[in-house]
Amino acid sequence: MIDLVIRGGRIVDGTGQAAFEGDVAIEGSKIVAVGDVKEKAAKEIDARGKLVTPGFVDVHTHYDAQATWDPMLTPSSWHGVTTAVMGNCGVGFAPVRAEHHEYLIELMEGVEDIPGAAMHEGIKWGWETFPEYMRVIENVPRVMDLGCLMPHGALRTYVMAERGAANEPATAEDSAKMHAHALEAVLAGALGISTSRTMLHRGKDGRLMPGTTAERDELFALGTALKEANQGMPIQRT
Repeated sequence: MIDLVIRGGRIVDGTGQAAFEGDVAIEGSKIVAVGDVKEKAAKEIDARGKLVTPGFVDVHTHYDAQATWDPMLTPSSWHGVTTAVMGNCGVGFAPVRAEHHEYLIELMEGVEDIPGAAMHEGIKWGWETFPEYMRVIENVPRVMDLGCLMPHGALRTYVMAERGAANEPATAEDSAKMHAHALEAVLAGALGISTSRTMLHRGKDGRLMPGTTAERDELFALGTALKEANQGMPIQRT
Protein backbone atom coordinates (compact mmCIF):
# COMPACT_ATOMS: atom_id res chain seq x y z
CA MET A 1 0.00 0.00 0.00
CA ILE A 2 1.24 3.47 -0.89
CA ASP A 3 1.97 5.76 2.05
CA LEU A 4 0.16 8.85 0.76
CA VAL A 5 -1.96 9.90 -2.21
CA ILE A 6 -2.95 13.52 -2.87
CA ARG A 7 -6.10 13.12 -4.97
CA GLY A 8 -7.91 15.23 -7.51
CA GLY A 9 -5.81 18.37 -7.32
CA ARG A 10 -4.95 20.70 -10.18
CA ILE A 11 -1.31 19.75 -10.76
CA VAL A 12 1.25 22.28 -11.96
CA ASP A 13 4.41 20.20 -12.15
CA GLY A 14 6.99 22.84 -13.05
CA THR A 15 7.87 21.39 -16.45
CA GLY A 16 6.02 24.07 -18.40
CA GLN A 17 3.17 21.86 -19.50
CA ALA A 18 -0.40 22.97 -18.87
CA ALA A 19 -1.99 22.32 -15.49
CA PHE A 20 -3.99 19.10 -15.26
CA GLU A 21 -6.16 17.33 -12.72
CA GLY A 22 -4.71 14.21 -11.20
CA ASP A 23 -3.22 12.41 -8.22
CA VAL A 24 0.23 12.36 -6.66
CA ALA A 25 1.42 9.17 -4.92
CA ILE A 26 4.20 9.30 -2.33
CA GLU A 27 6.18 6.55 -0.62
CA GLY A 28 8.43 7.71 2.18
CA SER A 29 9.88 10.98 0.91
CA LYS A 30 9.69 10.10 -2.81
CA ILE A 31 6.98 10.80 -5.40
CA VAL A 32 6.34 7.47 -7.12
CA ALA A 33 3.42 8.31 -9.43
CA VAL A 34 1.64 11.31 -10.92
CA GLY A 35 -1.61 11.01 -12.82
CA ASP A 36 -4.49 8.62 -12.26
CA VAL A 37 -3.47 6.60 -9.19
CA LYS A 38 -5.81 3.66 -8.61
CA GLU A 39 -4.01 2.13 -5.65
CA LYS A 40 -5.26 2.90 -2.15
CA ALA A 41 -2.98 4.64 0.33
CA ALA A 42 -2.49 4.56 4.07
CA LYS A 43 -3.37 8.26 4.02
CA GLU A 44 -5.28 10.19 1.36
CA ILE A 45 -5.72 13.94 0.96
CA ASP A 46 -8.61 15.37 -1.04
CA ALA A 47 -7.09 18.20 -3.07
CA ARG A 48 -10.06 18.90 -5.35
CA GLY A 49 -10.28 22.60 -6.09
CA LYS A 50 -6.70 23.19 -4.96
CA LEU A 51 -3.35 23.58 -6.70
CA VAL A 52 -0.72 20.88 -6.18
CA THR A 53 2.78 22.09 -7.06
CA PRO A 54 6.42 21.38 -6.32
CA GLY A 55 7.91 23.45 -3.53
CA PHE A 56 8.93 26.95 -4.57
CA VAL A 57 12.57 28.08 -4.50
CA ASP A 58 12.87 31.70 -3.36
CA VAL A 59 16.28 32.89 -4.53
CA HIS A 60 16.20 36.27 -2.77
CA THR A 61 15.49 36.33 0.96
CA HIS A 62 17.00 37.84 4.11
CA TYR A 63 16.55 35.13 6.72
CA ASP A 64 20.19 35.45 7.83
CA ALA A 65 19.19 36.41 11.38
CA GLN A 66 15.83 34.66 11.64
CA ALA A 67 17.35 31.36 10.53
CA THR A 68 19.35 31.25 13.78
CA TRP A 69 16.20 30.97 15.90
CA ASP A 70 13.03 30.27 13.86
CA PRO A 71 12.46 26.68 12.67
CA MET A 72 9.35 27.74 10.70
CA LEU A 73 11.00 30.53 8.68
CA THR A 74 7.69 32.33 8.35
CA PRO A 75 6.14 33.69 6.27
CA SER A 76 7.92 31.83 3.42
CA SER A 77 6.98 28.38 4.69
CA TRP A 78 3.32 29.45 4.78
CA HIS A 79 3.37 30.10 1.04
CA GLY A 80 4.84 26.89 -0.33
CA VAL A 81 8.51 27.85 -0.28
CA THR A 82 10.63 24.78 0.43
CA THR A 83 14.06 26.27 -0.34
CA ALA A 84 15.17 29.84 0.33
CA VAL A 85 18.46 31.52 -0.57
CA MET A 86 19.67 34.14 1.90
CA GLY A 87 22.69 36.41 2.17
CA ASN A 88 21.49 38.59 -0.70
CA CYS A 89 22.38 42.24 -1.35
CA GLY A 90 25.74 41.91 0.40
CA VAL A 91 24.24 41.97 3.91
CA GLY A 92 24.46 39.19 6.48
CA PHE A 93 26.15 38.07 9.65
CA ALA A 94 29.27 36.15 8.70
CA PRO A 95 32.15 36.33 8.79
CA VAL A 96 32.06 38.53 11.86
CA ARG A 97 34.15 39.61 14.81
CA ALA A 98 32.43 40.10 18.16
CA GLU A 99 33.01 43.85 18.08
CA HIS A 100 31.04 44.12 14.83
CA HIS A 101 27.86 42.30 15.94
CA GLU A 102 25.92 45.49 16.53
CA TYR A 103 27.20 47.12 13.33
CA LEU A 104 26.01 44.21 11.15
CA ILE A 105 22.60 44.27 12.83
CA GLU A 106 22.29 48.00 12.15
CA LEU A 107 23.47 47.46 8.58
CA MET A 108 20.73 44.87 8.01
CA GLU A 109 18.19 47.14 9.71
CA GLY A 110 19.10 50.04 7.46
CA VAL A 111 19.29 48.13 4.19
CA GLU A 112 16.39 45.70 4.62
CA ASP A 113 14.20 47.44 7.25
CA ILE A 114 14.26 44.41 9.57
CA PRO A 115 13.71 45.60 13.16
CA GLY A 116 17.01 45.72 15.01
CA ALA A 117 15.30 44.95 18.32
CA ALA A 118 14.15 41.58 16.99
CA MET A 119 17.63 40.71 15.74
CA HIS A 120 19.29 41.79 18.99
CA GLU A 121 16.85 39.62 20.91
CA GLY A 122 16.83 36.64 18.59
CA ILE A 123 20.37 36.09 17.32
CA LYS A 124 22.39 33.69 19.46
CA TRP A 125 25.91 34.43 18.21
CA GLY A 126 28.10 31.36 18.05
CA TRP A 127 30.35 31.76 15.02
CA GLU A 128 33.06 33.89 13.47
CA THR A 129 33.86 32.42 10.05
CA PHE A 130 31.32 31.72 7.32
CA PRO A 131 31.70 27.92 7.54
CA GLU A 132 31.06 28.18 11.29
CA TYR A 133 27.90 30.20 10.57
CA MET A 134 26.65 27.57 8.14
CA ARG A 135 27.23 24.84 10.73
CA VAL A 136 25.18 26.79 13.26
CA ILE A 137 22.36 27.19 10.72
CA GLU A 138 22.57 23.51 9.80
CA ASN A 139 21.99 22.51 13.43
CA VAL A 140 18.75 24.53 13.78
CA PRO A 141 15.73 22.27 13.06
CA ARG A 142 13.50 23.80 10.39
CA VAL A 143 10.73 22.97 7.95
CA MET A 144 12.51 24.08 4.78
CA ASP A 145 15.95 24.11 3.17
CA LEU A 146 18.33 27.07 3.05
CA GLY A 147 21.12 28.11 0.73
CA CYS A 148 23.66 30.73 1.83
CA LEU A 149 25.44 33.45 -0.12
CA MET A 150 28.50 35.03 1.50
CA PRO A 151 27.70 38.76 1.90
CA HIS A 152 30.33 41.19 0.67
CA GLY A 153 29.39 43.79 3.28
CA ALA A 154 30.07 41.46 6.20
CA LEU A 155 33.24 40.11 4.58
CA ARG A 156 34.62 43.59 3.92
CA THR A 157 33.93 44.65 7.51
CA TYR A 158 35.57 41.48 8.83
CA VAL A 159 38.76 42.08 6.84
CA MET A 160 38.97 45.89 6.86
CA ALA A 161 37.01 46.89 9.99
CA GLU A 162 36.11 50.61 9.92
CA ARG A 163 37.97 51.13 6.63
CA GLY A 164 35.66 48.58 5.07
CA ALA A 165 32.52 50.07 6.60
CA ALA A 166 33.59 53.49 5.33
CA ASN A 167 34.06 52.16 1.78
CA GLU A 168 37.73 53.06 1.65
CA PRO A 169 39.58 51.37 -1.24
CA ALA A 170 40.84 47.88 -0.47
CA THR A 171 44.58 47.31 -0.57
CA ALA A 172 46.07 44.34 -2.38
CA GLU A 173 46.45 42.65 1.01
CA ASP A 174 42.79 43.34 1.86
CA SER A 175 41.64 41.84 -1.43
CA ALA A 176 43.83 38.79 -0.94
CA LYS A 177 42.31 38.19 2.49
CA MET A 178 38.77 38.57 1.12
CA HIS A 179 39.65 36.15 -1.66
CA ALA A 180 40.83 33.56 0.88
CA HIS A 181 37.71 33.86 3.02
CA ALA A 182 35.44 33.73 -0.03
CA LEU A 183 37.19 30.60 -1.31
CA GLU A 184 36.88 28.98 2.12
CA ALA A 185 33.15 29.78 2.23
CA VAL A 186 32.36 28.42 -1.23
CA LEU A 187 34.37 25.24 -0.63
CA ALA A 188 32.40 24.79 2.61
CA GLY A 189 29.08 24.99 0.73
CA ALA A 190 28.20 28.65 0.22
CA LEU A 191 26.24 29.10 -3.00
CA GLY A 192 28.24 32.14 -4.03
CA ILE A 193 28.92 35.74 -3.08
CA SER A 194 26.54 38.70 -3.01
CA THR A 195 27.26 42.40 -3.23
CA SER A 196 25.40 45.60 -3.95
CA ARG A 197 26.02 48.61 -6.19
CA THR A 198 22.84 50.58 -5.52
CA MET A 199 22.96 53.95 -3.78
CA LEU A 200 19.71 53.04 -2.02
CA HIS A 201 21.36 50.45 0.23
CA ARG A 202 22.51 52.28 3.33
CA GLY A 203 23.05 51.26 6.92
CA LYS A 204 21.22 52.73 9.88
CA ASP A 205 24.01 55.30 10.13
CA GLY A 206 23.18 56.57 6.62
CA ARG A 207 26.42 55.38 5.03
CA LEU A 208 26.50 53.29 1.87
CA MET A 209 26.82 49.63 2.67
CA PRO A 210 30.38 48.24 2.54
CA GLY A 211 31.41 47.25 -0.96
CA THR A 212 29.09 49.59 -2.84
CA THR A 213 32.00 51.42 -4.44
CA ALA A 214 34.46 48.51 -4.44
CA GLU A 215 37.01 48.74 -7.22
CA ARG A 216 37.68 46.23 -9.97
CA ASP A 217 40.57 44.42 -8.25
CA GLU A 218 38.50 43.76 -5.14
CA LEU A 219 35.57 42.37 -7.11
CA PHE A 220 37.90 40.25 -9.22
CA ALA A 221 39.40 38.83 -6.03
CA LEU A 222 35.94 37.60 -5.05
CA GLY A 223 35.14 36.34 -8.53
CA THR A 224 38.36 34.38 -8.88
CA ALA A 225 37.53 32.59 -5.62
CA LEU A 226 34.53 31.09 -7.41
CA LYS A 227 36.71 30.19 -10.37
CA GLU A 228 39.26 28.44 -8.14
CA ALA A 229 36.55 26.54 -6.29
CA ASN A 230 34.95 25.63 -9.64
CA GLN A 231 31.53 25.86 -8.03
CA GLY A 232 29.03 28.39 -6.79
CA MET A 233 26.96 31.11 -8.39
CA PRO A 234 28.58 34.19 -9.93
CA ILE A 235 28.69 37.28 -7.74
CA GLN A 236 25.10 38.41 -7.28
CA ARG A 237 24.67 42.15 -7.54
CA THR A 238 21.66 44.23 -6.63
